[in-house]
Parts: sequence; structure tokens; C-alpha cells
Amino acid sequence: MKRETIRRKQRTTKLGYDEHHAKSGITVPLPDMETFPNQYKGYAITIEIPEYTAICPKTGLPDFGTITLHYMPGKKCLELKSLKMYLHAYRNLGIFYENAVNRILQDVVKACQPVQAKVTGTFAARGGLRSIIEAHYPQR
Repeated sequence: MKRETIRRKQRTTKLGYDEHHAKSGITVPLPDMETFPNQYKGYAITIEIPEYTAICPKTGLPDFGTITLHYMPGKKCLELKSLKMYLHAYRNLGIFYENAVNRILQDVVKACQPVQAKVTGTFAARGGLRSIIEAHYPQR
């Protein structure tokens, strides 16, 4: 038991963040995003979700922000109601900003296989710092 305590201390930052916090929310099952067949080529869709909320896995406090999804559909388009339900599932989920943006992109790509996509998370200021996170598909 003493060795495990030593190992745990080595993997914890000065502020008490550890691997458990970092991985929080990444593999939690979320509602599926539904799609419908795309009828056209060569255009882009931008969807803005201004009421994104999640829970900080370290502090348990709510995080607020706007998620913007910009994608060029391939053979499928995202159905908006299912996207809304998917994003509402984050409200009680403990997940860091960076992981949320990357997870949303990963799940969008899995659902509709776009030609390209970008997810931007613009998060409310906390402690005087405002974070903007971007994830791209395909990766740059």
C-alpha cells in the first residue's frame, strides 16, 4: 500500500490534479448523434451551441461556454435534435474543456464522416482567464 501511495503522489500535480481527472468523461457513453443523407456537395454547415455546460472533474463546479461546430458534410448530415440531446448530456459530465472539444469532434466524425470538421469551444472566463479550444478533422 505504501508503494501505491508513493506512485499516486508522483502522478499528481502540485494542485492535486491526477490521471483520473485528466481521463474523466472521455469514455462515458453519450447519446448517439443521428444523421440523414446529404443531397449536395461542396458546402459547409456551422452550428453554434451557446449554452454548453459541463462539470470540472477536479472542482465539481460548472463550466460554461459556446461550442461551434463547422463541418463540410460527406454522405451524411447531422440531425440537429439528436446533436442537441448529445450536447445536453455533458451537463452532468465531469470533463475538462480540452477533452470535451476533442471528444465532440471525435463523435461527430464517427457519426457523419465529414469531409472536414472543426469544433471550437469558447469558454467563460474563470479567474480572469478565458479559454478557446479548437480541434480539427482531419488533423493538421
